[in-house]
Amino acid sequence: MPEGADDDEWGEPTPDVVLHTGTERLPDPEDVVLASGHDITPKRLEQARHLLDEEGAAGVEKLLP
Repeated sequence: MPEGADDDEWGEPTPDVVLHTGTERLPDPEDVVLASGHDITPKRLEQARHLLDEEGAAGVEKLLP
């Protein structure tokens, strides 16, 4: 956290049990679209479903920097 930042500005930290590393489950199509940096649209959701069907979770890694 930056020096002088007010703790209330950021809110409460996310509990560890809520965080996912990606290995526990296949990402949702919405996750894939958001990882690509685009807005969620029906066309992009369909593309994401296709990517997950073809490549599984490894397909998401192609979208990440």
